[in-house]
Amino acid sequence: MAAASGLPSSSLDTRDSYEEALAALSSLITKRSRADKSNKGDRFELVFDYLKLLDLEEDILNMKVIHVAGTKGKGSTCAFTESILRSYGFRTGLFTSPHLIDVRERFRLDGKDISEEKFLVYFWWCYNRLKERTNEEIPMPTYFRFLALLAFKIFAAEEVDAAILEVGLGGKFDATNAVQKPVVCGISSLGYDHMEILGDTLGKIAGEKAGIFKPGVPAFTVPQPDEAMRVLEEKASELDVNLEVVQPLTARQLSGQKLGLDGEHQYLNARLAVSLASTWLQQIGNLEVPTLTQMSILPEKFIKGLATTSLQGRAQVVPDQFIETRTSGDLVFYLDGAHSPESMDVCAKWFSLAVKGDNKSERSEHLVNGSSYGKCSGEENCQQILLFNCMSVRDPNLLLPHLRNTCANYGVHFKKALFVPNMSVYHKVGTTADLPEDDPHVDLSWQLTLQKVWERLVHNEREGEDSESIKSEVFTSLPMAIKWLRDSVHESSSTTRFQVLVTGSLHLVGSAASASSASSCSTILDSIFPPVAGKKGNHTSIISQTTDERSSHERREASYFSSSIYYGGQQHYSPPRAHDASSTSPSHHHPKETDDRTDTTASASRGNWWKGSLYY
Repeated sequence: MAAASGLPSSSLDTRDSYEEALAALSSLITKRSRADKSNKGDRFELVFDYLKLLDLEEDILNMKVIHVAGTKGKGSTCAFTESILRSYGFRTGLFTSPHLIDVRERFRLDGKDISEEKFLVYFWWCYNRLKERTNEEIPMPTYFRFLALLAFKIFAAEEVDAAILEVGLGGKFDATNAVQKPVVCGISSLGYDHMEILGDTLGKIAGEKAGIFKPGVPAFTVPQPDEAMRVLEEKASELDVNLEVVQPLTARQLSGQKLGLDGEHQYLNARLAVSLASTWLQQIGNLEVPTLTQMSILPEKFIKGLATTSLQGRAQVVPDQFIETRTSGDLVFYLDGAHSPESMDVCAKWFSLAVKGDNKSERSEHLVNGSSYGKCSGEENCQQILLFNCMSVRDPNLLLPHLRNTCANYGVHFKKALFVPNMSVYHKVGTTADLPEDDPHVDLSWQLTLQKVWERLVHNEREGEDSESIKSEVFTSLPMAIKWLRDSVHESSSTTRFQVLVTGSLHLVGSAASASSASSCSTILDSIFPPVAGKKGNHTSIISQTTDERSSHERREASYFSSSIYYGGQQHYSPPRAHDASSTSPSHHHPKETDDRTDTTASASRGNWWKGSLYY
């Protein structure tokens, strides 16, 4: 590990200290909505105070940063860019959000998540220093700001050659925008998202994203809607920024190689990354990189970097590790964190081509764990299933039609739709959070709203069909949905393949990614609720002990799983309280949830995948 002045020793590398760090990180989570600006601790100017308190001002000025904002594709663009620079032998630092399972995923050094040992050393150095030096006027930073500051410290201490920073939310007032002299900036595809923060028009959203532009610093973007492009060009002109619009890569430019990230939309993200990496190499690496034209072939190291890029939760295919395919069918998860109407279209196209066997949707081996899962042969009975949730600030009347209609255009129809909460009601980042005392029940009102939107959509378009073919279900938790899927596979023939699209939220995707590699969902349920979850049997047989045999705490735990499971709106066993879907609307706010890139509720940072993950 590179030496860093003032850092404590790394003797903290124990399980307890990691849990303590996660608990400390949890203390920075606020219980306010993203649009609530009442706290003076939200002032953007405080970021510069924090840099001063951490003695990072000079480090930030000297850091060779590639800064990327956007609505869709910015994480993929950053991952492509980092992989290209690493293929040239440069030491890289990559900061992205969200983490899907472990908070350390946000900090990559040379393409790998930061080690637990290093994370602990840098975490406690930053946290303790800020605790000692903050006060009423300069309070402790909130969750995402602290993580951005931690990234700056890690990259400075580790002496990375290139720091690639993905904006968390917007751009102008994002914590990553403390960087005043980046080498190059990028704006990926823009669309409607986080409108309660960024504005209700594409022009306003583009203005926030363009906030990362710096005087004289070159910038690149992709084709944008006219309204958004006009704003980007105006902002660039005001700051004397040379803004260049790039087009998607072609197969010829990749010399026949496939991108490491699947989906046709990635050719545009990859092209943006090529421009960002080329500019950095020319200005900082002092390398002669040929100008890319539509007829040229990329340099070998560019192709290698693009082909070996990996990023969890984006167009990712994961076969379920628990299914024994020799005696039953198999179960394959298709994971994509799409959560806007435009990204739903892209996700639906990718999924449809993947399951239908289009050559353009072949996956790289690392995305399927070295297995050739995905496409169905003529001998297999493939059933497409949707596993969905989105946050209540999003409109399912926009998301679900985009998803279903695009799939239908490619001949893909979902046999069943499953709706689950993203996470539990925990307010901690960690693995040992206690159940809250005030409300031990799961509120499924939002999931019932999603179900109603889906059923209305399906019935309107396929009126007269057998209702069994369009069944939808609401589960009280993701573990229960996964267990139901596995039980269904075990009951099916050996030629049946369940192809499950998990989308609508990166929280949900992260949880499903972990679930697919768990040896048994029942084992995981046991680890949360030891006396409650039975190891075998279907999902309606959850309570395995009598009330008298359990403590009051255990009974509270059990109540989480005594809520109803709904099949097409029909209740199959009594809930602890009624859930009236008719009283909800797409704008209803789930009282116990977080939204993408919010700072209100936290989740698992590693191991306990059922708690989801913070996005912002």
